[in-house]
Amino acid sequence: MKRKPPASPYEAQREAAKRAALNALKRARRSAEKAGVSLSEWEGEFLGSVEERVKTYGRAFGDPEKGAAGQALSSMQGRKLKEITAKAKGEEPKRRWGRRGPRDGSE
Repeated sequence: MKRKPPASPYEAQREAAKRAALNALKRARRSAEKAGVSLSEWEGEFLGSVEERVKTYGRAFGDPEKGAAGQALSSMQGRKLKEITAKAKGEEPKRRWGRRGPRDGSE
């Protein structure tokens, strides 16, 4: 069966971003279950709601200023997804902002 080519390169890019986002969400949930890490209620709800919005609308955010035009997740949603994935892998969470420590190396 021959597949119909997408209408435009923009459509193809949007579909690829949608597939990548859905795969990343599934990987995060699967790795948490496999590692036996219990996600908080908020994290589970976040993964479910973002997945539902990506499936329904092709992207998980409505405001175009919150992410790139061809992306399925906003920048903050991508950051939270990375944090959930790191938690599932058992990695130490990265510091987002704040002081790094003394610069003179006395620590």
